[in-house]
Amino acid sequence: MRKLLASLAITLGAVGVAHADLEADADAAAGREKAQSCAACHGQNGISSAPSFPHLAGQQTTYLAKQIIDIRDGKRLVPEMAGQVDDFSDQDAWDVAAFFTQQDANIGQADPEEEALMRGQELYRAGDMAKGIPACAACHGPSGDGINTAVYPALSGQFPQYVVATLQDFAAGERTNDPNGMMGDIAAKMSDADMQAVANYISGLH
Repeated sequence: MRKLLASLAITLGAVGVAHADLEADADAAAGREKAQSCAACHGQNGISSAPSFPHLAGQQTTYLAKQIIDIRDGKRLVPEMAGQVDDFSDQDAWDVAAFFTQQDANIGQADPEEEALMRGQELYRAGDMAKGIPACAACHGPSGDGINTAVYPALSGQFPQYVVATLQDFAAGERTNDPNGMMGDIAAKMSDADMQAVANYISGLH
C-alpha cells in the first residue's frame, strides 16, 4: 500500500510538468475534424452506444492523448483499434484528446441493488485494507473526474462492462501501460465480484 501511494506522489510531480506545454498547444478545433473517424465506435461527441467501446467525452486530456499514442506505438494492444490511429502524429493525438475533453461527459446510472452498490462504494471511497486495495478515489477523484496532471483517467459514467473488462486485462497482465504498474497490482487483488461492484458504482458516479 505504501509503495502504491509513493508511486502516486512521484507520478503527480513528474508527469504534470512533462505534459503542460503539449496540452497548452492542443487544438480542439483541429481535433474535432480528426476525431470524425472515431465516431463510428465512440459516438459523434464521445458518447458511445456500445458497452465494448468506452465513452471519451469529458475524459482527461493527458490520459486520452497518452492512450492514443500508446495504441499507435503498440504499447497498448486494442484489436478494435488496429490501424485506426497509425497515421496520427503526437499533435493529432493531443488535438483529438482536447476535443473530447471539451464534450459533456456521459451521465450513467448504477444498479441500485443495495449490497452490490454498498460494496462498490466501499471500494471506491475507502478501498479494502485487508486485501491491500487502495481507494479508487485517491487517483480518480471523489466524483470520478480523474487527475489530469498525473494522467489518471476520469471514470464517471463509464460502462460497467468496459470497466470490468479493463480491470480483468490489468489483472491478467494483458494491459501494462499504467504508471509504475499500479493498476496491475491493484486489479490482481480484486475478485470478480469486487470488479463488478466497483464498476457498477462508477457507472452512476458524477
